[in-house]
Amino acid sequence: MKSLINVGDLKYDNTELKKAYKEALKDNDFKLLCEKLKIDENVLMKYTSYLEESSKEFSNCLNCKGLSECKNSLLGHAYLPRVVNGLLEFNYKKCNYKKKQDKQYNYQNNIVYYNVSKENKLADFSKIDKRTKGRQEAILWLNNFIEKYPNVSKGLYLSGNTGSGKTHLVIATINEIAKKNIKCAIAFWPDFLRNLKSSFDTDYEEKINYLINVPVLLIDDLGGETSTSWARDEVLFPILQGRLDDKDKITFITSNLSKELLYEHLSLTKQGTEVVKAERLISRINSLTEYIFMESIDLRNK
Repeated sequence: MKSLINVGDLKYDNTELKKAYKEALKDNDFKLLCEKLKIDENVLMKYTSYLEESSKEFSNCLNCKGLSECKNSLLGHAYLPRVVNGLLEFNYKKCNYKKKQDKQYNYQNNIVYYNVSKENKLADFSKIDKRTKGRQEAILWLNNFIEKYPNVSKGLYLSGNTGSGKTHLVIATINEIAKKNIKCAIAFWPDFLRNLKSSFDTDYEEKINYLINVPVLLIDDLGGETSTSWARDEVLFPILQGRLDDKDKITFITSNLSKELLYEHLSLTKQGTEVVKAERLISRINSLTEYIFMESIDLRNK
């Protein structure tokens, strides 16, 4: 009668287990992994299929030159065993490349994103082409801001043509501030408003209050939204007013519209032309930000 080994609630044929294990030992990577564990082979044979998976991933790691070459099932991780109370546990373990990447982008934990592209999230000020015509003034201003922060009094309203790189420049700046362990938020304004409408019964007030109170805020693509009295009076105005009430809060704004065109945009709603309310907002923007118009080539078509 064949002897049986209990593994959990299941029973396995010991002869078949041993046969599969001996066959797997013909692979040098599998054999090396088993030797490193220093545990009885009667235990090892119970986990042959798991160990084969681990040895394959372990082998991939030995020959890997970076995350772009990772062949494992979970990027930057290896499925590896460890001995616990005489048995084996299998868990995903980060490789050194993944640890380095996580450390490099750890600053993102200090930023709350509302509809921001992956490319912009990774914006790096040190990699920005400072020679592109029309962008030098803005780059100089932002570089000076990074160096002086937190000893600054205003953010920046950066307007310019589509594709000039306004958003990328400002997010690269905010990333540098986040590396100083400062909490920041980036809101792509048209999508933020659309999502806010759908959150009336959930976290509507929480979202607005966060944008009021976060130390550094970027309102991206202001003027790209459909102009409504709700967006202007119930969302934008209280955010800007709340930030104006606390002089330590820094606000950035990007827009395809100059301040003059933004004034027109904010004036016109379904209710008609409301210049006083638009003037109130422009006044607060002037108090919170300095202004630069950036005209550059369309980098998206470069």
